[in-house]
Amino acid sequence: MKKSTNIGYSLLSLFSMVMLLILWEAAVRINNVPQWLLPAPSKIFNTIIDIWQMLLFHSTVTLLETAYGYLLSIILALFIAFLLDHVSVLKQAVNPVLVISQTIPLIVLAVLLPLWFGWGMLPKIMIVTLVCFFPITINLLKGLDSADPDQLSLFRSMGASRWETFKIVKFPASMPAFFSGLKISATYSIMAAVISEWVGAQRGLGYFMTIQQKNFAIDRVLAAVVVICILSLLLVKIVDIIEYWLVPWNRRQIVASSK
Repeated sequence: MKKSTNIGYSLLSLFSMVMLLILWEAAVRINNVPQWLLPAPSKIFNTIIDIWQMLLFHSTVTLLETAYGYLLSIILALFIAFLLDHVSVLKQAVNPVLVISQTIPLIVLAVLLPLWFGWGMLPKIMIVTLVCFFPITINLLKGLDSADPDQLSLFRSMGASRWETFKIVKFPASMPAFFSGLKISATYSIMAAVISEWVGAQRGLGYFMTIQQKNFAIDRVLAAVVVICILSLLLVKIVDIIEYWLVPWNRRQIVASSK
């Protein structure tokens, strides 16, 4: 019964998406909306087919920047969370800094970092890292705090070191929250890379969109948007699959949330 309900919800979501595209197509055709203003979905689909090699090239660059920044944000989040969990005094001191790092407008960073570090890939990776590490760190700290107090007391009474307690009790308990942060960051990561490419780049989906927008090729801009959405969904799904295999005790919640 539950499985059929989940299938029904999936079909309903698919139906809603198809209906939205049909209404969009009909509205553009009935009102004779110019293609440079708002192209129909069929035009965007044909554009994707026509320029797929160009989209593939720029997508590869954006994905590479995203991958480096995302992995670096995970490493940074693990280090910060481990440090703050072991040194409680630092938690109160560093928390405001973590929050402030997220209040700086992303477009400002996209302008300043290339001026400081050049126009290569490094500023893009730094922006992705700054955007992604905060949700991962906050969720990981929350997960570490959720460890069972009785288990922690048991390990302390047995003379376990702080590292052993962290490795065996606290970190496994934090895994569901950790992966929640990973999924949130995954949705932001490609967007951050694209925004960083808007300001200064010679390739990438953000650069491609900027050039096409200046030429009023809105169908190509929206084709790139479709690619960005697909890549973001794939990245989240990859995190889901990794969580499914690494966190077997949480598989029911993972399957339920993915349906």
